[in-house]
Amino acid sequence: MKILAALSGGVDSSVVAALLVREGHDVSGAYMKNWINEENIIGHCPWQQDIEDARAVADRLGIEFRVVNLMQEYRETVVRYLLEGYTHGVTPNPDVMCNREMKFGVLWDWARENGFEAIATGHYARKDESGILKGLDPNKDQTYFLAMLRPEQVQIARFPIGHLLKPQVREEARKLGLSTAEKKDSQGICFIGEVKMEDFLRTFVPDKPGPIVNFEGKVLGEHRGLHLYTFGQRKGIGVASNLHKQAYVVVAKRPEANELVIAIEQPDTPLLWAKRCIIGGISTTGPDLTGSRRLEAMPRYRSPAAAAEYRPLERGDGLAAEVLFHEAQRALTPGQICAFYDGDRLLGGGVFEEICYE
Repeated sequence: MKILAALSGGVDSSVVAALLVREGHDVSGAYMKNWINEENIIGHCPWQQDIEDARAVADRLGIEFRVVNLMQEYRETVVRYLLEGYTHGVTPNPDVMCNREMKFGVLWDWARENGFEAIATGHYARKDESGILKGLDPNKDQTYFLAMLRPEQVQIARFPIGHLLKPQVREEARKLGLSTAEKKDSQGICFIGEVKMEDFLRTFVPDKPGPIVNFEGKVLGEHRGLHLYTFGQRKGIGVASNLHKQAYVVVAKRPEANELVIAIEQPDTPLLWAKRCIIGGISTTGPDLTGSRRLEAMPRYRSPAAAAEYRPLERGDGLAAEVLFHEAQRALTPGQICAFYDGDRLLGGGVFEEICYE
């Protein structure tokens, strides 16, 4: 099979390409050039080094390597989605949308036009004939970030390292003499680099200071802009702990008054815990989600998938559902992604639209 390996310059995608070559596929490597930090945002954007590392791996494996410039498409899709979400007071997930709109979207369009039959990535996930399964490494499973893929995208996706643990991936890279074997995993925004979200947002969205208040409306401090804070946030609020050394947590935003609401975190803190929510924009990775059922829902990356009741809603704007968790969940956040599972099988995902408090 003619497969395009999406080489990011990291160890995971490097081993992906190597395993495909070993299996006898016709493999080429491609680096998605999405961002070069023209705005000089504070942080480390290592795109040049990543390209060099990806090219070195391709040379070592004896495969063709290309740099695919998708900077315009990235700004028009992922960056716009990110900024519009924060501007409207919700917390988007750029990594999930980057996979759907860029890696398995625009890049796949390019790959298909150039004769490729599939795209392989370094995600810790597995596939069988019916769809996507969790990766075997419980500490690295990345199926959450694939929850918004469409069935046709799942069909052409390949995840060659999903059956391996991270230490095994690094050991494989060492055996093959790949220069990325000891390279640290990247942290930060999808395909931008080690840039703090706060610094990224402040480059594009002007600060709009306002009061930080408690439930009674007492002013406790001043925030720099509601878009810089997320529900459930404990650190970096700018208000010291109370006299009993109890820390504050963000529980609400009031855009009409430009107020950030905080409270002392307790097991029963209002607006912090909820069971019921409305999920919209649901995408299925293959299995049918048009009927009511029990499933497990993962409200954020690395959060345990929790048992829930899934009840589809009749709306004219696409698939949506009411989701009722069996146990209350902390800081469910509008704009974030909720991934749905049946055991290890990924069913799909959607966007938190409304959090329903009792």
